[in-house]
Amino acid sequence: MIFNKYKIILQNLMLILCTSLLSGCESAVLNPKGQIALQQRSLILIAFCLMLIVVIPAIVMTILFAWKYRESNINATYSPDWSHSNKIEIIVWTVPIIIVLFLSVLSWKSTHELEPSKPIVSTIKPIEIDVIALDWKWLFIYPKQNLATINQIAFPVNTPINFKITSNSVMNSFFIPQLGSQIYAMAGMETKLNLIANEPGVYNGISANFSGPGFSDMKFKTIVTKNNEDFAKWITKVKKSNNKLDNMNIFESIALPSENNPVKYFSVIDPDLFLHVIDKFKMNHTMNMKH
Repeated sequence: MIFNKYKIILQNLMLILCTSLLSGCESAVLNPKGQIALQQRSLILIAFCLMLIVVIPAIVMTILFAWKYRESNINATYSPDWSHSNKIEIIVWTVPIIIVLFLSVLSWKSTHELEPSKPIVSTIKPIEIDVIALDWKWLFIYPKQNLATINQIAFPVNTPINFKITSNSVMNSFFIPQLGSQIYAMAGMETKLNLIANEPGVYNGISANFSGPGFSDMKFKTIVTKNNEDFAKWITKVKKSNNKLDNMNIFESIALPSENNPVKYFSVIDPDLFLHVIDKFKMNHTMNMKH
């Protein structure tokens, strides 16, 4: 309880200090719109400001020492045989040790609280979205709504989202900076990510891991609707598409490398497509092991 009390006080003080220091920055990470991203921003700012406790005095003392012991200052004490000070030793070791201990406890608690696969507590039923990283685009599958999209997702505000993520090619990284928690997408494996948006809007999603020549344009839009009615309208719009994604042959043609891909909708899908993509790499691995 005492730790939490001082943590809140320190967090508020650090937030005021860091906001003024970083007021010129327009980083999406520092402008969170989701519960997870808000907690991550607080962690970043606290860690950053704790570092300043060491960095700022060191910079100030460097300038003061250089000025005081400049060649032209004949009044400065000259002590060529000086080599040790218990007071200085205590300060230079105690302060960093306290900071490291505090950061260790903070990081340990935050690591467990912000575990990406940990479900978000909410009275609202989560929406499931399967994510497949392609070269160089993102395929999103809504298995319960029987639809899929390329480079665009949508969901209502204050609704937990359960992402299941994999890759059809090299390792990639799925990241919506303003909602928090980037996580890797790997072929033949499934990673999980839980996010929630607290404000409606359109947020940028990116690939946060270099994956080839089309990496820089491997981006998508995240539409957070004001309510379920607007989300239903988006689903209706996607359902009007004549495109289908109901077998692996169509998927393989879509998965061919391409750059600067526009948004594309699929109104009919194979709800098990995500599992099929994972399984094909497991089968290849098994066959290679046999050979």
